[in-house]
Amino acid sequence: MTTGQGSYHYTVYFEPQTDGSFAVVFPTFPEIVTFGRTVEEARAMARDALRCHLKGLRKDGEAIAPETAPAGQPIREEVVVAI
Repeated sequence: MTTGQGSYHYTVYFEPQTDGSFAVVFPTFPEIVTFGRTVEEARAMARDALRCHLKGLRKDGEAIAPETAPAGQPIREEVVVAI
């Protein structure tokens, strides 16, 4: 979402990883992949990754998408397979 000249707001999720780090997920931009060792570092990495992505879109003359709301709450379940 644009809020003023050059200011964009997007929802981001920080997913805890087994090693204590945090993966960063932008529902609007699934192609953005980053993480941080701490949630604070993940926040900084999220801002940097989003800024770089939006600058790249602008440089390539592509439209900057408005925020896309998730289709619902994430579903968490265990998957079991036998091999």
